[in-house]
Amino acid sequence: MAVTGILAAVARQIRPLFELRPLLAIVLLGAAAWVFIEIADEVVEGEAIPFDETLLLALRSAADPAVPLGPMWLQESIRDITALGGYTVLSIVTFSTAAYLWMAGQRRVAFFVVVAAAGAVLWVTLLKLGFDRPRPDLVPHIMSAETPSFPSGHSTAAAAIYLMLGALLARFQTRRLLRLFFVGLAVAITVLVGFSRVYLGVHWPSDVVAGWTLGGGWAVACWLAASWLRWRHVLPETAEQTGNGPASTTSAKATAGGSSRST
Repeated sequence: MAVTGILAAVARQIRPLFELRPLLAIVLLGAAAWVFIEIADEVVEGEAIPFDETLLLALRSAADPAVPLGPMWLQESIRDITALGGYTVLSIVTFSTAAYLWMAGQRRVAFFVVVAAAGAVLWVTLLKLGFDRPRPDLVPHIMSAETPSFPSGHSTAAAAIYLMLGALLARFQTRRLLRLFFVGLAVAITVLVGFSRVYLGVHWPSDVVAGWTLGGGWAVACWLAASWLRWRHVLPETAEQTGNGPASTTSAKATAGGSSRST
């Protein structure tokens, strides 16, 4: 009987993982891990990754690899875009979001956001130190970069934090178009940040792909953790549960309007 009770308790705990969305998330997490491990294996063995040199040189002038493609204003724009994946901007975005959630009464969600973002930064920092891959020397760097190359810290952090925040914002939207907008915006920023690192010559393309898979995998893992915490009623299911979301505000206005008409 004791064993049966334990098995039943375990089944209740893991039941949310066997719904469709969590299963798809687990598949995505596994695929991201597989891609990252494959690239990391090539890096550890010191083998040249075929598309690295090809893509890096494709963004430079054929006559002079020191000159990137495009006019000067494009280079300045790329520098601005790459800052979106820097730790300064990401810290501002993360703590601003957490502050808003805290003031809105969603303190557990705010704490979850900060811990998840810090976890992504810790992971990529440790992996950089472990792999210690040199920066590309095939083309001159358009901006300075001092830390090891693999995986791309900007790409990892951008994927982890923007995708996590995009999924969080989408969760509290009732309209499908708004949910798609927030997730699509997060994906677009992540892709642009990764592209900027290759354009500036400070990363091999494989660094960026590895960063995307690592950061995206971390975002998926955080989504799974948040789903489980919502199922355990540790995190709110929707904005209405906190009494501070847009839906609850609309509901409150409707109730007030109904009350005034009845009087």
